[in-house]
Amino acid sequence: MKPASSIARPIAALGPSVRLPAQDLAQIRFIVAATNMHANARRKALLLSGRDAAPAAEAIAKELRRNLYRVDLAAVVSKFIGETEKNLRRIFAAAAANGAVLLFDEADALFGKRTDVKDSHDRFANAQLALLLQRAERHRGLVMLASKPRLTLPMILQRRFAVYKFPPNGSI
Repeated sequence: MKPASSIARPIAALGPSVRLPAQDLAQIRFIVAATNMHANARRKALLLSGRDAAPAAEAIAKELRRNLYRVDLAAVVSKFIGETEKNLRRIFAAAAANGAVLLFDEADALFGKRTDVKDSHDRFANAQLALLLQRAERHRGLVMLASKPRLTLPMILQRRFAVYKFPPNGSI
């Protein structure tokens, strides 16, 4: 079993490593205001897509004055039964204990796995993704997923996220 620190690396909330355009910063302020407005309620996870998605996530954590935990998806997902669930439980518990924001980067790799079930591998991948989505919905803190390319989600998944594009005009 891997320790939570090897799965979710804390990133100092010093701000994004990339300078963001004014339109991105305006959208970040809007997201932060909406997040603060619903601080005590369960909220949807944020899905950030586009070339500035990861820096935007860092900026959101900075504006919220929270630490950001970047989750290494390769370390979370395990081929052994029950290990993925244990890893997710530890990540969400650590974030809750420290009031940190969770960032699952490269989320497009996750959603590419949600497919029609053709064999046991597909069923296993779908179950792991469903578990992550359930954990994110139950988590009291902020959960963000970042995806570089434009990500088109099935309708069943779109309702589970507040989706934002960076840059906001959608040009990538």
